[in-house]
Amino acid sequence: MLKIVFPGLAMIAVTYALARLSFGLFLPDISNSLELSESDSGLVGSTAYLSYSIALLVSAALIKKLGQHKVIVIAGLTAVLGLSGIASAQSYLHLVISMFIAGIGSGLASPALSQAAQSALSKQELDQGNTWINSGTSFGVILTGPIVLLFAEHWRLSYIFFAIIAIGVLYWNYYSIPSRYDQKQAMDQKMNWLSVMNKSKFLLLASLISGISSSIYWTFSRSYITVEYNMTTNESVVFWIIMGVAGIVGGAAGGFIQKLGLAWSYRLLLFLLFISIVLLTVPLNWTHYFSAALFGSSYIFLTGLFIVWATRIFSVLPALGVSLSFLALGIGQALGSFFAGRLIEMTSYPFSFILFAGIGLIGLFFPTEKAADSC
Repeated sequence: MLKIVFPGLAMIAVTYALARLSFGLFLPDISNSLELSESDSGLVGSTAYLSYSIALLVSAALIKKLGQHKVIVIAGLTAVLGLSGIASAQSYLHLVISMFIAGIGSGLASPALSQAAQSALSKQELDQGNTWINSGTSFGVILTGPIVLLFAEHWRLSYIFFAIIAIGVLYWNYYSIPSRYDQKQAMDQKMNWLSVMNKSKFLLLASLISGISSSIYWTFSRSYITVEYNMTTNESVVFWIIMGVAGIVGGAAGGFIQKLGLAWSYRLLLFLLFISIVLLTVPLNWTHYFSAALFGSSYIFLTGLFIVWATRIFSVLPALGVSLSFLALGIGQALGSFFAGRLIEMTSYPFSFILFAGIGLIGLFFPTEKAADSC
């Protein structure tokens, strides 16, 4: 199992945390260097989401045509190219193109790695393998935090360092994840999209609602604690690192789900996510860090659960289920971030965070076990 999990975890860390999430942490210095306006910066960030969504949409077809091993390699290559492009960006257009390329890898990596795990791991190992791979985002976030503190003013060197790490991870995945497990012949049947959407409707709704609810935290939590509680830059980065460290616990989601069951695990994690968002509105220092720890762990747990849920629904082509779930999650986060910003301007940070936390509770009413057992 470790031969699949460790390189897969590293690939998720590179494609999600280094190639996508790190941009927000370095944004002030990048904006100063390239003289970007706020609207320019927003558009640059959205290009990574756009390429991520496009990659998710085509990932199942690519895996069907090329096999998961080649798609994993493509994901790593796009991360290397994107990170190198960001490091060398001399203009707004150069940065936009580089961010677009950097975002592709995250949309390809999760579906391809879930397919690789399905092919190479036993049924007993599958849930744990998938959720540990998914926790790679947290390891990447932990890595980016200290680098921001040490090298924020030298963001180009940081991205060169990230690109070197991406090359090493690409090499590791190429030689560690065997291509002999590609099972393209099992995916040659014609896709019935009506049946696909019917099977996955509750998974997609749960992913969408979770994306909307969590979006305000990913986008505005650092702004909240600096504006409302006057936290310093260093304190806010520590807050971010705590989220990453806590997210490692999410790697144990597979075993947790097997013991508690998919339905109860989902509802418990959704409730903990609600508590973590609400806690940020409590004006006490310790609650902010506790909120970060609870949010990081419950979010990674929850996304790991969506992978498990998807692989149970689509036992032959889990990459399709993971692609659809993460696409719904991403759409929810994009919509949520847009409306959260408007709501904060119209009302306040506390009201907006509590409202978005409440939206997440809608997901408690979606069935899980019945859908998972239907395949």
